Amino acid sequence: RRPDQPTAALVTDLKQRGLLDSTVVHWGGEIGRLPVVQSRSKPGRDHNGQGFSTWLAGGGFKPGTIYGETDEVGHRAVVNKVTANDYQATLLHQFGFEHQELVYKHNGQQQKLTADRPARVVSDILA
Repeated sequence: RRPDQPTAALVTDLKQRGLLDSTVVHWGGEIGRLPVVQSRSKPGRDHNGQGFSTWLAGGGFKPGTIYGETDEVGHRAVVNKVTANDYQATLLHQFGFEHQELVYKHNGQQQKLTADRPARVVSDILA
């Protein structure tokens, strides 16, 4: 419920130990929440892949960077759009992987995480 102090403590500790540059601290996901409740019978807000927030520290990411912008109600990205595949490609890049070449087995089949849609490394957020 109150993440500011523990998050700051984690980042400070990693920095003091010389580990922040080689550690990615990630907070978020590839979906946000719709800015409105859909119906009275179903309280809450559904998933929204059109607009989401993520917080990153360390691991070669540019400190203090705000990247992208949603519309006035937070429904969808309108400036510097980043897709879930772009985000995954960027993280994989920071981990030392070529996202186009990373292959894993799922249900006995060769799969690629970023193969089903175009993906790019978001270099503007990298240090």
